[in-house]
Amino acid sequence: MSLPADYHMHTPLCRHAKGEPIEYAARALELGLPEIGFSDHSPVEHDDQDDWRMLAGELDEYVAKVQLARDAHPTLPIRLGLEVDFISGHEPWIEQMASRYDWDYFIGSVHYVSGKWDFDNPKYIAEWDNRTVNDVWAEYFERLTAAAASGLFQIIGHPDLPKKFGHRPTCDCTGLYNEFLAACKSTDTCIELNTAGLRKDCAEIYPNLDFMKLACAADIQITFGADAHTPHEVGMNLQDAVVLAAEAGYDKCCRFAGRKKIVVKI
Repeated sequence: MSLPADYHMHTPLCRHAKGEPIEYAARALELGLPEIGFSDHSPVEHDDQDDWRMLAGELDEYVAKVQLARDAHPTLPIRLGLEVDFISGHEPWIEQMASRYDWDYFIGSVHYVSGKWDFDNPKYIAEWDNRTVNDVWAEYFERLTAAAASGLFQIIGHPDLPKKFGHRPTCDCTGLYNEFLAACKSTDTCIELNTAGLRKDCAEIYPNLDFMKLACAADIQITFGADAHTPHEVGMNLQDAVVLAAEAGYDKCCRFAGRKKIVVKI
């Protein structure tokens, strides 16, 4: 099975990943990946937001690290992206970042609900005991839908992230999913099949098969990412994601260059 492009990988600048982009690219070549993209956690407007992203003053260094990987591995197409947290009110900051470099894509993600609670952070997992799971999922999808509707992103990352620690809703979320997918359709935004969920408590790709079937029915395009935080995670379980995509009805995916979409066969 040929593998798709892996568009979700990090660097040490986010303070919870190991290995330089040159090493990630070398691993991609070993695996025969056709293309990769770096999408480390972007700065937010205030550097004290958390401790798991690069700082605003490190963007130049990040871009330089990716360029070093390109120079070292000229046969491998390497795209420059960011994983950008969508936080209401920070849209001008995102637009300003978008104007600073020749980005290939932005992955929009939601990691925060209820103000500054990063619900997928293991340090704060106990906070789930103080929450109603269905309410967290509802607020998450409200924010994710706003991210998709903003038109700021080419891709929405790991679209059912709240299941990471095994917190799954007991209510029917079809309406939430469809509202989110309609927002993606309105802005021509892709969603990502992210295999990191297979390495988490949920033991499932983000998003799940039922979600993906709804996405395919809504004609939402897709990308793939292993969410690598070490070189050995590059491309991990992408073959499983390809199988999931096929089960959901997909035979094409997207790549990006200069924030322009390129549709290719899976």
